[in-house]
Amino acid sequence: MSNAKGRPGAVRKTKKGPTKGSGGKGRSSLEGRGPTPKAEDRPYHKAYRAKQLADRSSAKRPARRPKVNAEMVTGRNSVVEALRAAIPAKALHIAVRIDVDDRVRESLKLAAEQGIPVMEASRVELDRMTDDAIHQGLALQVPPYEYKDAVQYTTKVVKDFEKGYERNAPLFLALDGITDPRNLGAIIRSASAFSAHAVIVPERRSVGVTASAWKTSAGAAVRVPVTKASNLTSALKELKANGVFVIGLDAGGSVELPNLELATEPLCIVIGSEGKGLSRLVRETCDAIVSIPISSAMESLNASMAAGIALYEVTRRRQANQ
Repeated sequence: MSNAKGRPGAVRKTKKGPTKGSGGKGRSSLEGRGPTPKAEDRPYHKAYRAKQLADRSSAKRPARRPKVNAEMVTGRNSVVEALRAAIPAKALHIAVRIDVDDRVRESLKLAAEQGIPVMEASRVELDRMTDDAIHQGLALQVPPYEYKDAVQYTTKVVKDFEKGYERNAPLFLALDGITDPRNLGAIIRSASAFSAHAVIVPERRSVGVTASAWKTSAGAAVRVPVTKASNLTSALKELKANGVFVIGLDAGGSVELPNLELATEPLCIVIGSEGKGLSRLVRETCDAIVSIPISSAMESLNASMAAGIALYEVTRRRQANQ
């Protein structure tokens, strides 16, 4: 067998595949598939389905307002009482389509007179803002109280008195372990009634000026500064260094209140908690421990009552000495 173009008896072999270049047309076929997609991006994977459901759920959910960073007075009676007391407020929140009664009408009227913005909110939003408290469709937003520094403020009062800028001798109240906001509110109210210059509260293990304290004080917290001490014992020692006498109220005191000779001097009255009384370090810092004479049938007075009686007696003695 012979081939016309080859040598006799040879069989011609043909080369498989292209015999010349493609000009770059097949370049893409030479590239790899790239990195493996994430599970949530693969349509056949269960994570993909879960992501789709989560995206749909978030799209349907309405955007939530940021949580209110303030005290909230809730309930119709509480709100109208707080507005009557002219407690500083940032906003009055009222439920949409609220059932209006006399308390709601008065709250809206007082808010308008005091220039307090009125904002409508759904019941769900009010529940969230008030931490699910019973609000009855009304909530008053009270801004955080701005405390003065106890040492700086009391030192200023003492210096003003020494220079003649302040007529009355300095009179302060310090609270040692008072944790009930209603007690604090009542003490602030008594401090205002008897012209005390400031109330001192420690930074730890003590109540602050909450919405409840604001309400109980009947607005007196506007007139009497509540100051904060990082350490109550240190603040009392600083007062003593500035010429202020420090007395502690306690049922077992060695001096009875009517016999207190220090009443006419610059004075700080320390009120202890009802249960534990004065703490050891505070007691040791006091110049005198004073008791209020009461009937033997009564074991003790609560903190706010004791503060009011002591302030009254000090004021009476000072007026008699003028």
